Amino acid sequence: MGLYVYETHLHTSEASVCSLRSGAEQVRFYKDAGYDGIIVTDHFFNGNTGVPKDLPWDERIDLFCSGYENAKKEGERLGLTVFFGWESNYRGTEFLIYGLDHEWMRKHPEMLYWSIEEQYNYVHEAGGYVVHAHPFRVRSYIPEIRLFPEYVDAVETYNGGNKRPESDLQAAEYAKQHNLPAFAGTDAHGIEKTLNGMGFNRPLESINDFIQCVKSGEYQLLTDIGGCQ
Repeated sequence: MGLYVYETHLHTSEASVCSLRSGAEQVRFYKDAGYDGIIVTDHFFNGNTGVPKDLPWDERIDLFCSGYENAKKEGERLGLTVFFGWESNYRGTEFLIYGLDHEWMRKHPEMLYWSIEEQYNYVHEAGGYVVHAHPFRVRSYIPEIRLFPEYVDAVETYNGGNKRPESDLQAAEYAKQHNLPAFAGTDAHGIEKTLNGMGFNRPLESINDFIQCVKSGEYQLLTDIGGCQ
């Protein structure tokens, strides 16, 4: 039996200003590309969000989750699994958060102001998982490269949005140095020519199932997957 392939880093136009595809469009694209599932990780309010800042917190959370909800509905129709996560931003340093849901976010409006250490502690307390996204990316919106090995659970070592191959190589070495699990994701915005992902020997049942498989090392990193138009 072949691998079951999942996208771990994906944005929708409902919540991320930089994405060209809606949640439903992303599902159709990844279904056609042969994937078994995606994790929607839209930019949170401290990043490149498309959610207005002047709305009540609960309404902002609802809008933020709309890309995921639309993707999930389309995924159920087409047979593609859709899980929820998000990408937080702390002064240009970004993290992928997995394992928590919008109800948890609703109860924590203070999360917008957490330090990196506070984020890690509160997410862990609730059973979540923190991944340092593209840690060695060089881009105008990132003032400096900052590393926090003690406050992450894993490192994104392959990111399709990195323009410098050295960024992935440095991330892989960094993960190895600190004995942190390595991730591969496309950082999908609708402009990709190739895709990344992570492969598993069985279908995943939930986002927590995904986390447990990562913790136990039951996965493969997949890069430069073809089939994109």
